[in-house]
Amino acid sequence: MRKTILDLYSMASKGEKIAMLTCYDSSFARVLEQQGIDAILIGDSLGMVVQGHDSPVPVTLDDIVYHTQCVCRGSKNAFILSDMPFGSSQVSPQETFKNAVKLIQAGAQMVKIEGGMEMCDTVQFLVKRGIPVCAHIGLTPQSVNQVGGFKVQGRAEKEAQYILHSAKLLEEAGASLLLIEAVPYSLANQLCEHVSIPTIGIGASPQCSGQVLVIYDMLGLGAYIPPRFVKAFIKETGSIEEAVKLYVNEVKSSQFPALEHCYN
Repeated sequence: MRKTILDLYSMASKGEKIAMLTCYDSSFARVLEQQGIDAILIGDSLGMVVQGHDSPVPVTLDDIVYHTQCVCRGSKNAFILSDMPFGSSQVSPQETFKNAVKLIQAGAQMVKIEGGMEMCDTVQFLVKRGIPVCAHIGLTPQSVNQVGGFKVQGRAEKEAQYILHSAKLLEEAGASLLLIEAVPYSLANQLCEHVSIPTIGIGASPQCSGQVLVIYDMLGLGAYIPPRFVKAFIKETGSIEEAVKLYVNEVKSSQFPALEHCYN
């Protein structure tokens, strides 16, 4: 039986870490499930690791719908979360709802939306109409052209306060999960204490309720210099299955991320 958001909340309340990876096809989805992954993210990262773009910006809603359907065919138990790609949520709440419906109908149990407090009205609109939302703060890759690249966010005090304030407002708007990407370790810890919903870290802190990585990154297949928060688990195992199992075990035991994978 497929995990639900209530299962993730139960895990977080018990202190059991949530192990999440991105995935884009049925074969990898089956492997991830067999090795104990709790949740799968169909991320717009597919633009870089599958389609060969320099950023996730070119990814379309139809792309995410297609890959969500593929993952759902190979997965029976993991919680399914799908990204809302660039241009699909930076519109009116009504249009965002129409776009989100397509992802839910494709098999997603939740959609992920990038952005801070400016997305609160949209989050509230979706949640009130039955679409669970994961808010994504810190480094938001869809804004790469605005922020000037893939850079750590929240080092300046004003920026850190904006992120903290946004997290609380997004929770109040109804977000069920908070994904925290590429922020200083100390800020990530503050965020974990600042909200009551489960937190998923990527370049954040081991204090988060769970962790996520891009599947190709943890397999050492990224065609770019990997960011600090990446660990190529396959180098310690030699097989995809064992690499995923090791990732799950290290997340569950709070061995990953280590301080070397976090930002100062």
